[in-house]
Amino acid sequence: MDNLTTCERCGSDACYVQEVNEQVKLYFCYGCGFQANTAMTRDSEFLQQQMETLPELYKELMGEDENGTIWMPSVVNLPDKGMVFINGKSTENWRWMAVKAIEIPEEEKSKFPEGNTHKMDMGNAKEFEEKDFMEALSYIGLLP
Repeated sequence: MDNLTTCERCGSDACYVQEVNEQVKLYFCYGCGFQANTAMTRDSEFLQQQMETLPELYKELMGEDENGTIWMPSVVNLPDKGMVFINGKSTENWRWMAVKAIEIPEEEKSKFPEGNTHKMDMGNAKEFEEKDFMEALSYIGLLP
């Protein structure tokens, strides 16, 4: 079952829900840009694994909804379109960063793994306010 629902974090009506199985649901909110799943609760092993690899700002921005589910900022990485991720120094001073992908010039292809056709071009990076996650996705061409 896949559908849209109201986000438990921000209240947006643009929260995509995907039921993986009877025990696990994934949530991805296009309104706030945060994601969660029913396996990610305060004392879960899954959350502990995430905490070992996440950047500090992502950890600091995590929050728990009234159902006990932990929400964290998303990272969108589409090799032929671009990336959207959190950029900032603190929970009071952060933005969404969107970077468009460009084709790898022929003279640079030997520097990349075989089969790669695009690279992220930090020269076209653009910041978006916290509430502008969908605009960041549009910037890289994911949304119209």
